[in-house]
Amino acid sequence: MPSDARILIVDDHEDTLYALESALAPLGYLLGRATSGDEALKQVLRGQVGLLLLDVRMPGVSGLDVVRYMRRLEQTQHIPVILLTGFGADHELTSTAFGLGVADLVMKPIDPWALRTKVRYLYDAHRRHLALEQEVRELRALVKSGDPAPRPALPHPDTRVPLQRGQGAHTEELEQDRT
Repeated sequence: MPSDARILIVDDHEDTLYALESALAPLGYLLGRATSGDEALKQVLRGQVGLLLLDVRMPGVSGLDVVRYMRRLEQTQHIPVILLTGFGADHELTSTAFGLGVADLVMKPIDPWALRTKVRYLYDAHRRHLALEQEVRELRALVKSGDPAPRPALPHPDTRVPLQRGQGAHTEELEQDRT
């Protein structure tokens, strides 16, 4: 996902788009908007979308149709989607949505705090997932190339993990003990 990937908000009602943009603005992410399923698909296929907030019922291409299409393409199948509906809980909709791999189904009116929490978690998790995939590709290329030069290990992110022998302040003490 490019660093300029945005959260795409899709709804056929202008007032809902404005309310969702206002709710998400404090997160500081780039936001995009679309007023139809067709428009949403065009933006998603351009590759600049890192999360999709998608109204279920829109004229023409519905939110579920957008998700069905996205899940068939490798480049879009892992983009997290939050479906939005104002028609209440519906067992068939819920079953279909989660069967398509939708991350969440949110009822309107939307609680801005809860929405920000979900969006932050899903967007950041997706970015981490893509970063790990990129790292795996780079490591596979390195292994395939047969590059024998060892690379320095990255420091462990957990500071509670003790340093390995030969690292840190104890290195000098160990060297002195050997002499």
